Amino acid sequence: MERRLEELEKRESFSSRIGFLLISAGCAIGLGNVWRFPYITGKYGGAAFVLVYLMFLLILGLPIMVMEFAVGRSSKKSIALSFQALEPKGTKWHIYSWFGIAGNYLLMMFYTTIAGWLLLYIVKMAKGDFAGLDAAGVGNEFNALMGQPGLMTIFMVIVVIGGMFICSLGFQNGVERINKVMMVCLLGMLVVLVFRSVTLEGAGTGLEFYLKPNFYNLMYDAEGKFILGEALYAAMGQAFFTLSLGIGALTIFGSYIDKDYALMGEAVRIGLLDTGVAFMAGLIIFPSCFAFGINPGQGPSLIFVTLPNVFNAMGTSGRIWGAMFFLFMSFAALSTVTAVFENIICFFMDKWGWSRQKATWINAVAILVLSMPCVLGLNIWSDIKFLGLGIMDFEDFLISDNLLPLGSLVFLLFCTRKSGWGWDNFISESNTGSGMKFPTAVRFYVSYILPVIVLIIFAIGYVNRFGLLG
Repeated sequence: MERRLEELEKRESFSSRIGFLLISAGCAIGLGNVWRFPYITGKYGGAAFVLVYLMFLLILGLPIMVMEFAVGRSSKKSIALSFQALEPKGTKWHIYSWFGIAGNYLLMMFYTTIAGWLLLYIVKMAKGDFAGLDAAGVGNEFNALMGQPGLMTIFMVIVVIGGMFICSLGFQNGVERINKVMMVCLLGMLVVLVFRSVTLEGAGTGLEFYLKPNFYNLMYDAEGKFILGEALYAAMGQAFFTLSLGIGALTIFGSYIDKDYALMGEAVRIGLLDTGVAFMAGLIIFPSCFAFGINPGQGPSLIFVTLPNVFNAMGTSGRIWGAMFFLFMSFAALSTVTAVFENIICFFMDKWGWSRQKATWINAVAILVLSMPCVLGLNIWSDIKFLGLGIMDFEDFLISDNLLPLGSLVFLLFCTRKSGWGWDNFISESNTGSGMKFPTAVRFYVSYILPVIVLIIFAIGYVNRFGLLG
């Protein structure tokens, strides 16, 4: 027991502030930044939508992010023990830790497979596998991949073993050091790809579509139907889900930082970095798609079908730009993977005093096994449905439509209720240090209005997922 306490007291910390900002942003920056944000921005009025999104990011996402960081920094624990360390004696807030860690596993059960696709597409693009194919041929390549569980398993294993190896090196020497390199490379490649895209002949139309504020498109669709409510929900949902809130993925990084800086300013910087990457992804996608007359779309088809067609249209140089794009996407995915792996590993280190090596490699085996249903659900087990959803979609439903919003609600209530950690403790922790403070004037809003908004987001998620209103 004494040895376990000594290990916990020797908890690692970030070696620099930039490390904390880049890794926390890396956890938030993911596939949704590329395959959803640009699409909904273009659909709902370009820069007009971005303004609405930034407003929701400020009033929805950032308060909950600050709360996650505050819980982690004050407790110096992962989600395994953070609630237990801060909750009033006799309360049961710590029960949520099991749901939070379940969310981390659920996310990795399908995210590792998609990250594997990205690694494979670096190879395929560099080899020129798409050369000479028309749009249908590129689509058939992706469909063929879905029918190859062996190949998908190989690249999923590479992602899991690679991510776990990084974590096994330690927090500073592995997770922080390598993620900083990946994030710097990601941002560098992003700038290069944006420059290439906006300088294509015919890119101006795409830039105008994406950047010109169009308040009419924010309020009406092509048929003149009033869609402002739909657009507002899209902005609200993106602001809420883009930051991976509610499952303790950011709590762990709060536990690694010191008290030199107030948390609101740090959250704003991370939110802006996350949004900046998403916005710049649109500067890659729209100018290049419009330049070659290709409909952008969204989701996996945008990444694995539409954009390979765009790079094909660039000729021989498209192989280079395509490989660079998928390398950029891989860094975005792997930064999230290693961040979530770190949270999972620290859960076992905090909860049961396991060594980092033991927690790493036992969880590597567990995640390899847990990731297989997603791989097989795309082919051999494609007939298996839960609530009418395939295995990958069901896993996404459990995390996106349930654990993220409800987990965020738990953090909100824990930080604002006397029966939890309480408002005074939260404010004291979040505002310790220099920099932007969390405004105390919003206490009523975050205590009573924001929880209702989160519940509305939760309810609308079910309505949209299952078409409950017809």
